[in-house]
Amino acid sequence: MAQEETMTEMPLVLPKYFYMLLLVFAIGFYFIWSAMYGTWTDLAVYTVTMILGGLGLVGTLLYTIREQEEEAGA
Repeated sequence: MAQEETMTEMPLVLPKYFYMLLLVFAIGFYFIWSAMYGTWTDLAVYTVTMILGGLGLVGTLLYTIREQEEEAGA
């Protein structure tokens, strides 16, 4: 006899906080790395910071918009 699987939805708060943390990590990474090595204009540090910061910013905005739409629809 097959068991029926139940799917529970993940709360929207968890991914939103993950993306916020990613954004904070990107900014912290840039300042800490640049202060430690004195490379305020290093292209590699810019690249890592922009990728992490961009993902963090876009993810945070998308989950914030989704939360607002669910609150308005509910």
